[in-house]
Amino acid sequence: MEILKCENLTKIYGSNQTRVTALNNVNLSVQKGDFVSIVGASGSGKSTLLHLLGGVDRPTSGKIYVEDTEISSLKEEALAVFRRRKVGLIYQFYNLIPTLDVRKNILLPMLLDKRKVDEDRFSEIGSILGLSDRLNHLPSQLSGGQQQRVSIARSLIYRPAILLADEPTGNLDRKNSEEIVDLLNLSNKRFNQTILLITHDEKIALEANRIVTMEDGVIVSEKVVKK
Repeated sequence: MEILKCENLTKIYGSNQTRVTALNNVNLSVQKGDFVSIVGASGSGKSTLLHLLGGVDRPTSGKIYVEDTEISSLKEEALAVFRRRKVGLIYQFYNLIPTLDVRKNILLPMLLDKRKVDEDRFSEIGSILGLSDRLNHLPSQLSGGQQQRVSIARSLIYRPAILLADEPTGNLDRKNSEEIVDLLNLSNKRFNQTILLITHDEKIALEANRIVTMEDGVIVSEKVVKK
């Protein structure tokens, strides 16, 4: 089942002499349960693509469909609700609320929506990510690897249509990086979670089942890594 599709996606910044085409007529289709790595040099357009797919930024032209909803035409309020409910975002910096404990940081998307917490799912995610004994801790009491685990848990709690990870291991050492990628792999298999991962690390990219390579705002190659 196709869960994500973008058609002729273009993003232009500036105008005249300062005009920069960050994305140029990009087409991409992602099936439910896919784990896709997006690779390319700095300035290739991969982060811009991820921001557009997540509704963080808007395209200059083109369309984005997530679960058959055309998100690029949504009004701001509807787009904010879409981001909260349908997109899990993981960044290099963990973006945790320093005054909230681990439990509240994980549940933040649901608390903002005043939704009832699915305690079974919360417990399962906390257990899988090794956070069950850290729920009352503040972010400042956690290591970098643990903070990124909280960020992943928060991104999974709402059962998002897509999970978008932008260099999620960029701030971590090799051991923690491998653990975070293992956890993303596990969530892909355990929950059939669709994941798009941006990385500079070729070894991490190979953990996905498909690699998309970008250059100068266009997709230059796609290859299947493993079934």
